[in-house]
Amino acid sequence: MLMRPACPSGEPGARHSWYQDEKALVPGRRGADRRGVTTTTTPLARPPGPALGPLGLFTVLLGAALPLVDFFIVNVALPSIGHDLGADEALLELVVAGYGLSYAVLLVLGGRLGDLHGRRRLFLAGLVAFGVTSLLCGVAPTAWSLVAARVAQGAAAALLLPQVLATLHSSTAGAGRAKALGLYGATNGLAFVSGQILGGLLVAADVAGLGWRASFLVNVPVVLLALPLARRAVPETRAAAPAPLDVRGTALLAVALTALLAPLTEGRAAGWPPWTWCALAAFPVAAAAFWRTERRTERRGGTPLVPPSLLRLAPLRRGLVLVLPLSGGFGGFMLVVAVALQQGLALGPIASGAALAPMALAFFAASLAGPRLVARWGTRVIPAGALVQAAGLGMLAWTAWRSWPDLSPWTLAPGMAVAGLGQGLQLPVLFRVVLAEVPADRAGVGSGVMVTTQQAALALGVATLGSLFLSLAARGSMGTALAVTLLIQLLLALLTGAYALRLPRAAG
Repeated sequence: MLMRPACPSGEPGARHSWYQDEKALVPGRRGADRRGVTTTTTPLARPPGPALGPLGLFTVLLGAALPLVDFFIVNVALPSIGHDLGADEALLELVVAGYGLSYAVLLVLGGRLGDLHGRRRLFLAGLVAFGVTSLLCGVAPTAWSLVAARVAQGAAAALLLPQVLATLHSSTAGAGRAKALGLYGATNGLAFVSGQILGGLLVAADVAGLGWRASFLVNVPVVLLALPLARRAVPETRAAAPAPLDVRGTALLAVALTALLAPLTEGRAAGWPPWTWCALAAFPVAAAAFWRTERRTERRGGTPLVPPSLLRLAPLRRGLVLVLPLSGGFGGFMLVVAVALQQGLALGPIASGAALAPMALAFFAASLAGPRLVARWGTRVIPAGALVQAAGLGMLAWTAWRSWPDLSPWTLAPGMAVAGLGQGLQLPVLFRVVLAEVPADRAGVGSGVMVTTQQAALALGVATLGSLFLSLAARGSMGTALAVTLLIQLLLALLTGAYALRLPRAAG
């Protein structure tokens, strides 16, 4: 993207908005500069910073896969953890929620730190921290020590993941950026699905008698592989004019996200005690205070944690809206399917993981075909993918309603494959849309906002669809509960497709 010099932020009364500087010079669009002269701009032929080669791309995608896989890899290991460490359901929920909560709360801060201190430096620090905390999870002697290690692991993930998208955005351009973001989207979806598959395989294999501990310790050799590759092949990038940290905004964002995600992820297992309702009531107050603080900071010429002008970019704003139902539905889907297969059908970890394999393969195939489809049809690929996903979810709902409990990975395979195909046509393209017009100088902030939205949506999906499914299952057939939950996700897919028609035709 063509960059204009940053406005000075130290002038009294100056209203600094990087969006206003970029507004007239969006790649590939016509606009008027500040003198009123009509201009036509074109995408940069070269990246705004050092170029990212194939080895560097592989390395950052490998780093991206680690925290994404770990969000779901623990799902199939929870029964073994509970038995080994004597943890009840509420404590096991904390093993999952502790990671997700610290991850979501610190993501935007992680992106800002990368802008400030250098993205490769923070990527390396995040890798080391993730390896160390994974080791602590794998050797945890008690349930509470595992919870503490998972919270620390989520913080390490928040340090690591924003640097990936920011590096891709600031060290690629044109067709190279489109390919890199498409591969990131493919990595994202595959990591979510393969996390439960890998977790099932590791628990069932009982490698060296480690049982569930192997689900965490497997990260250590991956980190040891990624570290020398990152030093060699990942270029250093940072914001051209690093801004100081927004301490007040960071604190308010942490309070708002904690007030929302903590009760939703822990409330059901804890029996919805009074603190959960108090926290939910505090969320809109904290969110409003955060937004007012950010607007005031930007009006006074400061640099807020999340610049409100960022959301004036229509592709980013509309893309974030789409992330909510897409990621929320997916998070709920993964939990519901895991519970239905393991508890409802008493399938082992390998069989329950194998049921998701068609989805992973179809997602990967769609991700590979995505760039060619986008080159021809633009963002219309997203609503088409939503329709395909809805068809797959309908097939799964019909199968669950008609055939329960005579289900197997084979009977679920057609619906899984079609649903995975639809998701693969949406997610990679959506990442390109969200970051299409974000200036490279604010890549860390943009990627942090997007991943935070995705993480919060995953938690919301798990809490809402998961609670609905478990409530329906307690009152009747788990097969009926599964079918109803899948139909609700089908409606979310249709809403996603309808709203996606508002996206700019070009994918960026």
